[in-house]
Amino acid sequence: MTDKLRLHGFNNLTSSLSFNIYDICYAKTEEQREGYIDYIDELYNAERLTQILKDVTNIIGAHVLNISRQDYEPHGASVTILIAEHELDGPLSESVSTPGPGPLPETVVGHLDKSHVTVHTYPESHPDNGISTFRLDIDVSTCGMISPLKALNYLIHSFDSDMVTADYRVRGFTRDVDGRKLFIDHDITSIQDYISEDTKKAYQTIDVNVYQENMFHTKMLLKDFDLDNYLFGTSRRELSFEEADDIERRLRREMLEIFYSRNMD
Repeated sequence: MTDKLRLHGFNNLTSSLSFNIYDICYAKTEEQREGYIDYIDELYNAERLTQILKDVTNIIGAHVLNISRQDYEPHGASVTILIAEHELDGPLSESVSTPGPGPLPETVVGHLDKSHVTVHTYPESHPDNGISTFRLDIDVSTCGMISPLKALNYLIHSFDSDMVTADYRVRGFTRDVDGRKLFIDHDITSIQDYISEDTKKAYQTIDVNVYQENMFHTKMLLKDFDLDNYLFGTSRRELSFEEADDIERRLRREMLEIFYSRNMD
């Protein structure tokens, strides 16, 4: 559909993707909780996040104009990149404009200008129940023919994503050569259209879409649950059956509360 449109002037539509991932962990002692947060801060520091956003920029087909990044004390990091669209030639231009899943991390190719990508991290823990939750927010906003949805698979596979929340919205309007307003310039029924099949099979998914407003919302919860993947500073074999069962129950409750956006009292 995009290739057939004949527009009057510049494409003024703005496509925005807000992508949140959550990593859940059980850290029993204060020392373990501090160790987990330090681990997260080191793993997702501003330098690494900058490289991830550069890769996102390349995937969606754009050019970096400016980079601002910051590690915070005591915890967290932020990166903002201003980008601008470029016309691309060859196989990459086809992959950027064609609907469907984008590349995985090991297959990144690319080129970006005139919009922005940002990332912020939010590590936190609570001493009462030993649950630590790391949230990472990424926003990709573009104008013109490039689509931020192409970065979805790369982002999901770049992090330990226990849960994913993605919001996509097309705002504003542009005009065709006859002056008719266009409020969206591509076909989309769900954000899941842009997620690879193997990824969708690994997650429980929920959609909430408002088609008349060009707003799309998808939540994803990892199906596989191995307690050892959620323990920091200890392992399942070091726990009694009762303790392991209680920790698993609390972890699952934390994940479901975030997934459904409500407390399960």
